[in-house]
Amino acid sequence: MIEINNKNDLLAINGGLDISGAIVNAFTSGIKTIFDIGKSLGTSIRRLMVGNLCAIN
Repeated sequence: MIEINNKNDLLAINGGLDISGAIVNAFTSGIKTIFDIGKSLGTSIRRLMVGNLCAIN
């Protein structure tokens, strides 16, 4: 354990976990993108299996 004698000792302490809002936002956006891709892929597979496709004129 570190003995703290004055304010300078407190200012010299480094460490801890620093997670910014930008990192959390980027992670959340990545997860949403993965889920959207999965939903689109699942819908495409289901439509192919059922035969519910739009006709091309």
